[in-house]
Amino acid sequence: MGAAPDLAELREVCQPYAKLQSRNGEHWAGRLYMRRISLRVTRQLVRTGVSPNTLTWVMVVCGVAAGAALLVPGLTGAVLAAVLFQLFLLFDCVDGEVARWKKQYSAAGIYVDRLGAYLADAALLTGAGFRAARSGAEAWVSVGLAAALGIVLLKASTDLVDVARARHGLGVAEDEAARPRSQGVATVRRLASALKIHRVTNGIEASLVLLAAAVADAVVGGTTPTRAVVAAIAAITWVMVVAHLASILSSSRLR
Repeated sequence: MGAAPDLAELREVCQPYAKLQSRNGEHWAGRLYMRRISLRVTRQLVRTGVSPNTLTWVMVVCGVAAGAALLVPGLTGAVLAAVLFQLFLLFDCVDGEVARWKKQYSAAGIYVDRLGAYLADAALLTGAGFRAARSGAEAWVSVGLAAALGIVLLKASTDLVDVARARHGLGVAEDEAARPRSQGVATVRRLASALKIHRVTNGIEASLVLLAAAVADAVVGGTTPTRAVVAAIAAITWVMVVAHLASILSSSRLR
């Protein structure tokens, strides 16, 4: 095991400015705090023989485990789910950083990374549905599953743009292509962006909101706050599915 690389050199290679500032390149939590943590973890991992793909699989396990953690009653399960999702975010940063430093890139790594994003968010909302149904109202399992399905469709609608473009012989769409040609759709998109309500469809934010709901559950007794959160996430997700599809079809991303 050699000496750890200098942090400044590591940052230049592993955290390229263009990626971190691109529209879909970085989660706000990554920019705010996680990239500072991940770089120090990466600094140690690049000295080992661990592969980027192994780290990606660790990320997947953390994300799916976060959903399973919500089956643990009370605050314990919600805290564990939130912590596991933070670890999911950490390894989501670290695997790419290690890949850039070691120059170990693969299509399999990209595939597993995207698969992990689908599985983690879906597992979290599925677990939330079971958590909401703990008092015997099994219908809440269906609400959680509906939210999970919506989140998968939301992510798939984005990824399928790249699939459609590739099959049509087009390159990756520029950020400018995402602007809707319809003024009405563009206005709705700007409003949604300003309100930030779409963020609750992301596992990082959802895990924190579910943690807050668990605290409220403990205060008021029962699972009413958690049920309200699961219902709200399901409703927001399906509104976002329709709005996102309209945004894609009214933009230049498929042209």
